Amino acid sequence: MMKLRKIISLEYVIALIITVFFYGHLDFSWLYFMVFLLLPDITMIGYLLNPKIGAVFYNIGHSFVLPALLLVIGFMMSSSILLMIALIWLAHIFLDRALGYGLKYEEAFQKTHLQQIT
Repeated sequence: MMKLRKIISLEYVIALIITVFFYGHLDFSWLYFMVFLLLPDITMIGYLLNPKIGAVFYNIGHSFVLPALLLVIGFMMSSSILLMIALIWLAHIFLDRALGYGLKYEEAFQKTHLQQIT
């Protein structure tokens, strides 16, 4: 039987594949995808101040709330740029989650809602 952690990772890999499929289907630039895929990690800069601020910044950049909202607004406004940004952002989050990086607790970068990163 497959362990729960592997099932959760597999779910996020599937979500990543679906996101990348829609990105390609909308014929967006693969160069932009590669250049901006890791951009949400800039939110880790908050850890330079302290773990509490770091967790807040990181979680803002790695929660599904903002990119999902952006995706809905992009569809409602028929805005290619907003759709492209939302899909890249979601792909980043799905990739992180597939690798075991979840939302952070204030105590330490390694303490996430998914697991303790070792």
